[in-house]
Amino acid sequence: MAIRNLLSINKKKNKGILVERNKENSFPADLMTKCPECKKIYLTKELETNLKVCPNCDHHYKMTAWERVDIFIDEGTFESFDDHLRTSNPLKFPSYLDKVEIDTQKTGLNEAVLTGMGSVKGEQVVVAIMDSHFRMGSMGSVVGEKITRAIEKATEYQLPFIIFTASGGARMQEGVISLMQMAKTSVALKRHSEHGLLFISIMTHPTTGGVSASFASLGDINIAEPQALIGFAGRRVIEQTVREKLPDDFQTAEFLLAHGQLDAIFHRKEMKDNVGTIVKIHRKGGIAYV
Repeated sequence: MAIRNLLSINKKKNKGILVERNKENSFPADLMTKCPECKKIYLTKELETNLKVCPNCDHHYKMTAWERVDIFIDEGTFESFDDHLRTSNPLKFPSYLDKVEIDTQKTGLNEAVLTGMGSVKGEQVVVAIMDSHFRMGSMGSVVGEKITRAIEKATEYQLPFIIFTASGGARMQEGVISLMQMAKTSVALKRHSEHGLLFISIMTHPTTGGVSASFASLGDINIAEPQALIGFAGRRVIEQTVREKLPDDFQTAEFLLAHGQLDAIFHRKEMKDNVGTIVKIHRKGGIAYV
């Protein structure tokens, strides 16, 4: 019996030494991170210090909305908008609101986009930052409403509008209501443009579906992070439709830049400085926000 109990303990034999593993002396699951591109392993803290960019191959990991705020918005200047808005379930989709609530608890966001006002290199702007950790950044009614309100706020205060996109597309659980957000946000951007105001779209990995086919592609200046996946339909769907093999780099930021669909690709470490410079160049006398 004693031998059986001994064998039931999780042990590993290493060079003749019997090592017991238990919950008390095991490493935290998130202590190390393996790069999906170059396969090198790093301390997670090291990656976070490097703005979640692989030190070896420059792979850009996904970021949360609040992490974007920390590295892009001047410290202490950010004020969020519309945190009270909540998603409903107009189609009575099974377990939909339960899943939304789980993501709310996980991310600290009320929906898949964080909107607000702050300054970038001393220049006041309105920003919207999508978060792929919340329902894969999918666009539902609240996402569209928050982005539209942020654009309208930028128009009201005569400020540039900047959006970081990260999305799997329109949210199927809300059906046509989700698709309507494509038109609603685009109309708000048109009005913003008619006031001679700047809109900068920054596409991050991934930016796909209805988001890429609407506000993400309407920037006065369209920017992307390196190797970001950007496109509407999936690669396999397109290949089956056109019946030919697509280039290996198809739908990457680099492919879009080479074919005139992007204005620039900025490394994450250079994003704030470069965008801040663009905003300064296009400065227009804004109304002080109170």
